[in-house]
Amino acid sequence: MNLKDTKYKLAELFEAYTGHQAAQMDQLPGSGSDRIYFRLRKDEISLIGAYHHDIRENEAFFSFTKTFTELKINVPKLLAIHPDRMHYLLSDLGDETLYDRIRKKHLSKEERPALCVIKKALKQLIEVQINGGKNIDFSQCYPREAFDRQSITWDLNYFKYSFLKLTGTPFDEQALEDDFQTLCNFLLEAPSDFFMFRDFQARNIMVVDNTPWLIDYQGGRRGPMQYDLASLLYSPKTGLTDVKKELLLDYYLTHLSKFLPVDAPSFKKHYYGFVLVRILQAMGAYGFRGISERKRDFRNSIPQAIDNLNKLFEHEQLAINLPAIHQIAQHLKLSVWAEAVEVKTEGLTIRITSFSYKKGIPDDPSENGGGFVFDCRGLPNPGRFPEYRSSSGLDNKVKDYLEQYQQVLDFQEQVRAMAAISIKEYLNRGFNHLCVNFGCTGGQHRSVYQAEKFAEWVKNNFEVEVVIIHTEKMNWKKDG
Repeated sequence: MNLKDTKYKLAELFEAYTGHQAAQMDQLPGSGSDRIYFRLRKDEISLIGAYHHDIRENEAFFSFTKTFTELKINVPKLLAIHPDRMHYLLSDLGDETLYDRIRKKHLSKEERPALCVIKKALKQLIEVQINGGKNIDFSQCYPREAFDRQSITWDLNYFKYSFLKLTGTPFDEQALEDDFQTLCNFLLEAPSDFFMFRDFQARNIMVVDNTPWLIDYQGGRRGPMQYDLASLLYSPKTGLTDVKKELLLDYYLTHLSKFLPVDAPSFKKHYYGFVLVRILQAMGAYGFRGISERKRDFRNSIPQAIDNLNKLFEHEQLAINLPAIHQIAQHLKLSVWAEAVEVKTEGLTIRITSFSYKKGIPDDPSENGGGFVFDCRGLPNPGRFPEYRSSSGLDNKVKDYLEQYQQVLDFQEQVRAMAAISIKEYLNRGFNHLCVNFGCTGGQHRSVYQAEKFAEWVKNNFEVEVVIIHTEKMNWKKDG
């Protein structure tokens, strides 16, 4: 993807749709997908521009959005599509997700607003499942038209390869495959002539005036009702107690009975099977994203997933015998992965890093990604002179050398002005991580100096936690 080209095409779409040139275009924080979003503004007009390279997936999104809009289901309006079918405009639903609302609950200890939105989201889900099942053009689904045996197998193999094998968890492969087949056969018994959202979780539910709006449903397909319900109620991000999970399950069934005859015992029998497959699929994601890609929030979800997995067996909620999976659950309960990780959930942590461009930009270990990368190679370089080569940006003589140049001070001011916008917004929205990187040729002089000066400024101006890392410190040139 060419970012400059994407911005140009989205700006063209904005002007063609509104009749105005966009005065501002801001890239939004990344999500779990590889879709890229921008907010485009002109006076009171604010729209969301999106880019995704996979045209078939985009066509699914376009088709589903058209149908949901006709059904008066709360989804963003599809306003304009570029001829390349990879760039498009959506109505702006704001910034608050259900996950943000739940985090506010944890911070304020007031849970009623969050539970109210969850209940509304369950009502919305039923409309999507039933009316979507009757009206969606399932031939547009991508990559699968239905949640069939192949789809279930993909989820289970994600658990096997991206969690069990990645973490070195011991298991009997044949016995596990036997359990997978038993589970598949059982799940395929459930009625499945509904629209399955596929990723119905708190980050994919926007909150506008206390009303839920749904996004990121492009992976939807024909399927059972239980999967989406399990996805929301058993997600660690939703933060529900066992009692509330059961109460909300009953709430869902009570509302569902207004539309369809409901055999509650039969529904629940298959529901817990889908809870299991959703937990296993999520653990695959936590392994891949959290362990392989080192994203902290995914890794920190592992203990809760292990706890949920074991409770299914301990509470005898599964209607089928799955001895290999049960044995794995018991092993994981005693493993290091079951230990809760101490996570700072309140306030904002700013991770400030100096690095060498020879080694590449450092990875961002947070879930949200993003932040800033500032290139210090345009500044005067003390490393060119013998008297500074064994020193670093921590030393006074390097500081004195750099601070004699006005462009060094101008650089600091511009960095602070840009970063302040995000810091204030992140604090206002309750975000917990921002990454700010400073790079130079060797990662020893200019980047270290700028990182330290920026950290000092942040500490003096904001109530945040600051973590500063000099990635090349072990490789700095020393005398002798």
